[in-house]
Amino acid sequence: MKILDSEFSNQILKSAKNKLGNIFFFNHLAVVELREGVHFDLSNASLIIDELNTYFGTSKPYGVIANRVNSYSVNLIETRLFKEQAKNLYAYGVVGHDLAGKMNAEMENDFCVSEKVDYENITEAITNVY
Repeated sequence: MKILDSEFSNQILKSAKNKLGNIFFFNHLAVVELREGVHFDLSNASLIIDELNTYFGTSKPYGVIANRVNSYSVNLIETRLFKEQAKNLYAYGVVGHDLAGKMNAEMENDFCVSEKVDYENITEAITNVY
């Protein structure tokens, strides 16, 4: 389910769109929905991370939820480098909506410092990441 179709759509404070996808901002978290077929790595991460840093600043802690409504790839080896660019990112979650998305979310879980990042649905993710 896209965030715009969820019960949380009326709580979105701002949104941004670029060639990688859409970012929806709330008080202390952002939901990212990347486009179909995107490969997210250090060469393009700044398109998302710069938006996050602009919205949240350099000291306000926040969380990010990757809402995998589309199929895309992430260079998991670079996960720690993403975190270095988003210094006040404190929580991360991934919602997989199909078998492939759920498997990818489980793999991302292995590369993150958080105990759990994979969630069954957007409600569970927002509740835990917030």
